[in-house]
Amino acid sequence: MVAQDGTRRLSSTWLLAGLVIAGVLAQGVLTNAVAASVRARAACTVFAGVFVQAVPFLVLGVVLSGFIAAFVSPRLIGKVLPRNETAAIGVAGLAGAAVPGCECGVVPVARRLTDQGAPGAAALAFMLSAPAINPMVLIATAVAFPGEPGMVAARFAGSLATAVLMGLLWSRFGQPGWMTPTPAHLHHTAGRTRWAVFTEAARHDLVQAAAFLVVGAGAAALLHVAVPPDWYEHLAGQLLLAVLVLAVLAVLLALCSEADAFVAASMSALPLLPRLVFLVVGPAVDVKLFAMQAGTFGRAFALRFAPLTFAVAVLCGTAAGLLFLGGAR
Repeated sequence: MVAQDGTRRLSSTWLLAGLVIAGVLAQGVLTNAVAASVRARAACTVFAGVFVQAVPFLVLGVVLSGFIAAFVSPRLIGKVLPRNETAAIGVAGLAGAAVPGCECGVVPVARRLTDQGAPGAAALAFMLSAPAINPMVLIATAVAFPGEPGMVAARFAGSLATAVLMGLLWSRFGQPGWMTPTPAHLHHTAGRTRWAVFTEAARHDLVQAAAFLVVGAGAAALLHVAVPPDWYEHLAGQLLLAVLVLAVLAVLLALCSEADAFVAASMSALPLLPRLVFLVVGPAVDVKLFAMQAGTFGRAFALRFAPLTFAVAVLCGTAAGLLFLGGAR
């Protein structure tokens, strides 16, 4: 890829293509290495199962995300918000259900909403809800947890409550000086066709989200073969500890919200409640989101917003689980 200054730069697309080619060329060596170990074969089976199940939802999600980037302007979203800030927070939180996309793509959209005059608290509620309660995420959750419709309802309620509550808290206690928007990379539309905007947005989201999916599937495989079964049994018997451990794990793994349900489903030895908290916390706060929020709104914002979001997400996820899953199970 040639940059504007004439220098050549390795893009994420070329890097992904290079890794795929390297994997194909090394197929024989990798196959022999996996065949020699029972644990490696088990890990590959878990990795393939999580990855293959999640890919269709990931692809459809980024296609819809590209469509929105090309045809739906954040200015239009700003216009439909009520003038009353409290009402605007609720509407913005619910509006996230209609805007599929990964967490990374929603952060710059939230910044653009604030630049166009939308209340900061409403933009933050939208930023938290969009990657967590959109149809693709809820459908993926239903597929990952067949026979457990309560997981879908609990994830929707817990994530929406997190978004709205954080918006209300920021409206009440947030200071204007804490949020200092800085220039962010957005999908520029000036002088470009809608098809060009669509393909760029979809490619960007696919490459970025697929990378996190690979990391998540790999983590699920590693947890399956590296963690002794009795560790899961011990953790399952300590519900509060399990909730906290999986909440922290969601922050560290930084999975794509369109694929995290399949990783959570692979932890079948644990109760549903801590796995639900894992799904509520992940799209709201993780290491990559902290970095993006610090770069977009400033470090003062991220240092205050991320820890509070973590606490609120854990509490809302736990409350939703107790309500919709029939108790702590």
